[in-house]
Formats: sequence, C-alpha cells, structure tokens
Amino acid sequence: MIDRAHPLPVSRQVKLVGISRSSAYHVPSPVSGADLALMRRIDELHLEHPFAGARMLMRLLKREGIVVGRKHVGTLMCKMGIEALYRKPNLSRKHLAHKIWPYLLRDRKIERSNQVFALDTTYVPMAQGFVYLTAVIDWASRRVLAHRVAITMEAEHAVAALEEAFAKYGLPEIVNTDQGSQFTSTDFTDAVRSRGIALSMDGKGSWRDKACASHYTSLRRSDTISGTRRRQDSLMPCAFRGGSLPGGSYKHSFLSLYA
Repeated sequence: MIDRAHPLPVSRQVKLVGISRSSAYHVPSPVSGADLALMRRIDELHLEHPFAGARMLMRLLKREGIVVGRKHVGTLMCKMGIEALYRKPNLSRKHLAHKIWPYLLRDRKIERSNQVFALDTTYVPMAQGFVYLTAVIDWASRRVLAHRVAITMEAEHAVAALEEAFAKYGLPEIVNTDQGSQFTSTDFTDAVRSRGIALSMDGKGSWRDKACASHYTSLRRSDTISGTRRRQDSLMPCAFRGGSLPGGSYKHSFLSLYA
C-alpha cells in the first residue's frame, strides 16, 4: 500500500490512503515461542470449555501451573479470534417485514408424540467463523427428529430439516419456533401452513418452550467440539495461523460427524 520508492512523500501517501503516519513505519514484532505455546493451550481449553472467558481460562491455566494475567489471556484470545460462547440475541432476531405468528402453547396439555414439534437454531464456533445447527424435536417425547448443519442461517436449512421430520414421522398439530428471521420467512411459514399445521411462535425473550431444543443443540455442540478436539489434538492455534489445518479443517471434521 505504501511505496517508499515512490516520488510522493510517505506522509502524503498515508494521508491519501487514510492511515496514520506511524503505522507506515511500524514493524509488528513476531509472536514469541512462549505465547505460541500458550495460545495452543488456550485453544485446546476453549474447545473443551467453549463457555470459558478470559477469567475462567486464566484460572484453568493456573491449575496447570501456568501463571498468566487475565488481560494477556484476553489479548491472545483476540489474536486467535475466539471468544466465550454465551447466549446472544442474534439468532432470534426477527425480520421487520415478516409476520409474527401468535403463541399457541399457553395452557395446552402436550401428552403425546406428533402433537407439537419444536425447532431451534444454535451456532458452533469453528476455526474460522462458525456453523449453524438447526434441530427439530418432538415436544412430548423429547426425541430429535431431524437436524441440519449449515454455514449460513437461511430458511432453506430449517425447511429441509422440517420436511425430513414430516417425511419420517408424519405431521404434528403445531410447530413452535422463536421469532428468528429463518422461521418467520415466507418459505418456512408456507412449508408449515400449506400442510394445515398451526404455527406458533414464542414471545420475545421467551426460553421455556424451546428449552428441550436449546438443551439438545447445546449438548450436541459441546460433545461435537470435544470429539473434534480429541481427534485433532496436534493442532496449533488455528485462527492465528490462518491456513488449512493438518488432516482437514475443524469445519470438515465437524461436518463429517453428520455424514
């Protein structure tokens, strides 16, 4: 971007491209071997405990005799592009142009299979970015009827999982979801209502009626990540290296579990 051999002064070049002059002269220092080893261990602990933030990782490292500060752990986590896994509102964010359907499960007794299907989508952090896991669960039996893993959160994946559940187990009376845009889209609502099935949606911030679906997706996420880590325990911090990983990427290993 900055050409030192160009007749235009460096000060003028940085002004034209909109960066500070100091950044044109700064040479980033290489990561030390100690930090590389620490980053590898943080990456392993993150895959074992995806809910752990910088404070918890610092305590886990201290149990192993590695004394490091919370801020340094946080800095290395940012460098690797990882963060603690916690509940975020983005997966249930509604589309303003989509219709929100009423909630139909209040005071309703659910006592048999194929009465109510519940759907939920969660995300699994990967080496670079994350993938989405959508599950269809029978509310009465808590059985997982179908699921899909995808790299995008689009309605077609939820529709595919739902149609697979319909084909294998028949039609329910009600399909219950949250207000996520993948569930309020026309493709999804048409797939439900065209079959004469009532569509129910939780209120904003509600957790009760998707509890079994959320529990399954969180367990599947944790179990899968731990299994992936055990099979790829020789990897360096992947986000730092930014390249492909020995034996394939985490994404490929994750998806192979569903093949």
